[in-house]
Amino acid sequence: MNKSSGKPSKKHAANRVAAIPALAPAMPPDPQSDDPLRDPALYANRELSQLDFNFRVLAQAQDPLVPLLERLRFLCISCTNLDEFFEIRAATVRHALDFDLPPAPDGLPPATVLKRIHDRAAELVQAQYRCWNEVLRPALGEAGVRVLARDHWNARQTRWLRAYFRDEIMPVLSPLGLDPAHPFPKILNKSLNIVVVLKGRDAFGRAGHLAIVRAPRSLPRIIQLPQKVSGGEHDFVFLSAVLSAFVDEMFPGMEVKGAYQFRVTRNSELIVDEEEVENLALALRDELVGRGYLRAMRLEIARNCPKPIVRTLLENFELPDEAVYRIDGPVNLNRVIQVYDLVQRPELKYPPFQPRKLAGGDAIFERVRDGDVLLHHPFDAFTPVLELVKQAAEDPNVLAIKQTLYRTGKDSAIVDALVQAARNGKDVTAVVELRARFDEEANLGFADRLQEAGVQVVYGVVGFKTHAKMLLIVRREGRKLRRYVHMGTGNYHAGTARAYTDIGLVTADTDIGNDVHQVFQQLSGLAPATKLKRLLQSPFTLHAGLLQRIERETRHARAGRPARIIAKMNALNEPQVVRALYAASQAGVSIDLVVRGACTLRPGLPGVSDNIRVRSIVGRFLEHSRVYWFANADAPELFCASADWLERNLLRRVEVCFPILEPELAARVKGEALDNYLADNLNAWELQADGSYRHLVPETDAMPHSAQAALLAKLCG
Repeated sequence: MNKSSGKPSKKHAANRVAAIPALAPAMPPDPQSDDPLRDPALYANRELSQLDFNFRVLAQAQDPLVPLLERLRFLCISCTNLDEFFEIRAATVRHALDFDLPPAPDGLPPATVLKRIHDRAAELVQAQYRCWNEVLRPALGEAGVRVLARDHWNARQTRWLRAYFRDEIMPVLSPLGLDPAHPFPKILNKSLNIVVVLKGRDAFGRAGHLAIVRAPRSLPRIIQLPQKVSGGEHDFVFLSAVLSAFVDEMFPGMEVKGAYQFRVTRNSELIVDEEEVENLALALRDELVGRGYLRAMRLEIARNCPKPIVRTLLENFELPDEAVYRIDGPVNLNRVIQVYDLVQRPELKYPPFQPRKLAGGDAIFERVRDGDVLLHHPFDAFTPVLELVKQAAEDPNVLAIKQTLYRTGKDSAIVDALVQAARNGKDVTAVVELRARFDEEANLGFADRLQEAGVQVVYGVVGFKTHAKMLLIVRREGRKLRRYVHMGTGNYHAGTARAYTDIGLVTADTDIGNDVHQVFQQLSGLAPATKLKRLLQSPFTLHAGLLQRIERETRHARAGRPARIIAKMNALNEPQVVRALYAASQAGVSIDLVVRGACTLRPGLPGVSDNIRVRSIVGRFLEHSRVYWFANADAPELFCASADWLERNLLRRVEVCFPILEPELAARVKGEALDNYLADNLNAWELQADGSYRHLVPETDAMPHSAQAALLAKLCG
């Protein structure tokens, strides 16, 4: 059944709710507190809330209304998200514990948060492997996509795999026996490893005990069996199963008593003291070399591994007992995502769609001069953005191009166009954020390429990550210069533009053009923080601008005027914003928030947040757009932004928040990106006062509504 037209059963919905643990129960404000709205009981923990999001992702993998291979993809996303959670969020809490940092507004000490992270993550891991072993793997097998466990290999498959091991795998392996001359080796972050228990003596007479087999990254983690060997067109095995099955061939003359796969997850947060380095790019390159060997955060190991072996690994990784996760299956389950790409079975995936193309796209400058252009990705094609840069690169009337680059992807057409523009004699400036997490190496690479082509490359501002998404083109038209601007909520990345929901605006508005020019001046030079006419900017005016607008709605409500706030974002934790929203709710402002991930605000608390509703949408596309709408009595304002309502975005990053000025376009954004999502009763999860999420299902007499499916039908139909 199609998800947009079907209605989940109440039993199914109840199962999805039961899989998601709640945060600590909400408590009423402490009357002894100087400011009741600062009471820690009013705040959820950011890390636990972020971890909770992955239960909602996993629920998509458990949903029979989602196509089977897409369910596999959601399972893998939940696993990859959990990896990143330990690499960044759990590592941040560990840092707070080590340095005795004060607790967050929720008041939980770091040690307590780490304990709750372990408990919550253990539940998630159990649910992930239960989903794989009991649901998805059998369902895939019935559909002709078999991921074969070792005990299901027949004689012919075993012979082929043994030959494959000898010819393709063993030549690149370097097993290491552990003894006084061979201490425990360095283990790379998230790499696949086998610890082997041995008995006997090797060629030098050394007694065997333990050995470590590290699987190089060059080896495929999923191996597809030839159809003539296996009989099935889509038969696969995990590399870990092959290593475990034939590990004895690496230790001739010795007896293998056991082989157990393991994987360690390490802190991946790079720390560069920017004020102490003369060249940020060189310093970052040095840090990247050691990133894979930073502090260990988590150990995943085969469920049947003996306790003494686990103890040895824990001691070497300097991890406590609670950092162990015993795994009922492959420790790198997320690698099964390769099956999604290898299996071309359209009936097992979401139906393909063609994004809407912009009319008159071949003459983009003329089109924008006639009026602003709004793009709602992925339903609208990303092509106009690419064409804007390409045409600017070739247009003899274009004098200068300035652009921020946070994530662009491999072989970026945007980077190609900027290189060509520089070669064509344009003045090109690229603000490259080297510290875009996990894209640092890629960004260093294309920054070098841009510089070699003559592009002026700027690495942003010391202490403030440049997260703004801006493109400025200066074009001579007759006797004057006109500025064309693109701003967006997402990155200049053609791949994510087909997978993430984002809003983009292309405009020739004079004030916006001047504002964007001023921001680029700040980033590339030493310009002061001048007052902008249209844009709100972090770290200068966005935070204050949001608070002012929330407080304005509060005043409207107290005066009996229409007052409402609707906002959509990825995450919310900035305490002043949360307190302002609580105060607005107490004054009677109706507030609807669509927050995809972490949310530290607790809705529905009596006398505090009765008028606040929070929902999370998890569907085919990753919700990524940030849109803020304020009723402002009879003069509504609508903004789109690169910033979430997080402390880091509002106070420690360079972000831009831009208004949608044309009434027709503002109405479109409100309808498509806000009202449409508030009507969703298929993919929506409603946040409860205790921190748990309730999956919404259509009422008996209500029509099922999926916001994303509705946009596909409206814009791509």
